[in-house]
Amino acid sequence: MNATTEECITVCNSLLRGELSAVETYDQALEKYAATPAAGELGRIRSQHSTAAARLAANVREMGGVPETGSGVWGTFATTVQGTANLFGEGSALQSLKQGEEKGRRDYEDALENDDVMSDCKFMIRTELLPPIHSHISILETLGQHS
Repeated sequence: MNATTEECITVCNSLLRGELSAVETYDQALEKYAATPAAGELGRIRSQHSTAAARLAANVREMGGVPETGSGVWGTFATTVQGTANLFGEGSALQSLKQGEEKGRRDYEDALENDDVMSDCKFMIRTELLPPIHSHISILETLGQHS
């Protein structure tokens, strides 16, 4: 395995940890919103993060790496932030989710700028992983306006 492949695996595993963190955070948010109209949208977003995590894990395996299985420190932090936001009400919790999506967008954009990320991975990010993030941000903005 060459250095570029190893760096690409490292970046993809970092993105994978972010997606796993998003799944955990949406699980927590769904507990709060289970009986609200927002639950359907939040469940769809959670499902898309789960799909993205599976896609990144498969990509890491295809490159000969071992995919991350947990969200690590970022997941603990994100879950804590979301738990605190949940205590302060619906608008605060939705804003916290939106901030998490914006961080994910920046992470994907950084990967696209990284010369060590292989072109196949950049194509996957550009066509499969990044577009839903833009949609998630819009959905959360709309939900926030109605809270």
